[in-house]
Amino acid sequence: MGACVTPLPDPADAAVSAAGWADRLAGASPHAVIAAAAAGFAGRIAAVSSFGTESAVLLHLIAEVDPALPVVFLDTGMLFAETLAYRDALVARLGLADVRTIHPDPADKAAQDPDDALWAENPDACCALRKVIPLARALGPFEAWINGRKRYQATTRTALALAEADGPRVKFNPLASFSRADIAAYMAAHDLPPHPLEKFGFASIGCMPCTSRVQPGEDPRAGRWRGQAKTECGIHIAPSTFIP
Repeated sequence: MGACVTPLPDPADAAVSAAGWADRLAGASPHAVIAAAAAGFAGRIAAVSSFGTESAVLLHLIAEVDPALPVVFLDTGMLFAETLAYRDALVARLGLADVRTIHPDPADKAAQDPDDALWAENPDACCALRKVIPLARALGPFEAWINGRKRYQATTRTALALAEADGPRVKFNPLASFSRADIAAYMAAHDLPPHPLEKFGFASIGCMPCTSRVQPGEDPRAGRWRGQAKTECGIHIAPSTFIP
C-alpha cells in the first residue's frame, strides 16, 4: 500500500484559516509570527526566499526559530552570479539546514525557451516557466509557507496582511510592517552581510535580464520589469498556480 498523503485544505477553508491567523497574530513581532506559524503547521510549512537584498533578515529569524525549517530557493537559470554566491554565504553563516534549490523542469525549458529568449518575448510566460510552476511543485507537500514581502516595497503591497490565503495554503508575511529603516537596523544589529549588488543601486533583485538599478525616490521594486506594466512574477498572485 502506498504512503498516505493528506490532501490540502479547500481554498475556502484556507481563507478562513488565514483570516483567523491574521487576527490572532495582529501586532505580533516577526519572530513571534514565524514561531507561531512553524508550531501551528509543524512539518507542513516551508519558507521561500529569493536571497535578495533584504532576505537575510527573514532567514536570520527563521534560523533563530528553527534552522531545519525548509527554505525553497528558485534558481531560474538566469540569476546573477552574485545572488548564488550570497545564497551560499548566508546558508553557511546562519546554519540553515534544509535549503532546497529548485530549477525549472528541463523538458519544459527545452520546449518553451530553448534559446533563453522568452523573457524578452513574453515575460509572464518566462516567469511561469522558471518560477511559478517550479514553486507550485516545490510547495506540493506543504499546507503553509512563509515569505519576506513588506508593505513599504510597492504600492501594490500596502495592504499586506500578516497571513493570507494562497489557493489551498496559508501564506505568512511576518515582515509586512517592517520599513526600510527597520530592515537596515536589523541587518546592522545582527551584523548581517548585504547582497553584493546592493551597493551598485540594486534594491530588489530577480533575474538578470529583468532587473535594473533603482533611482532615488523610486519604489524598491521599480527596477523589476522596468518599462512594463508587470509588477509581480506570479508567485504572489493568488492562486500561486497562476499561468499567463
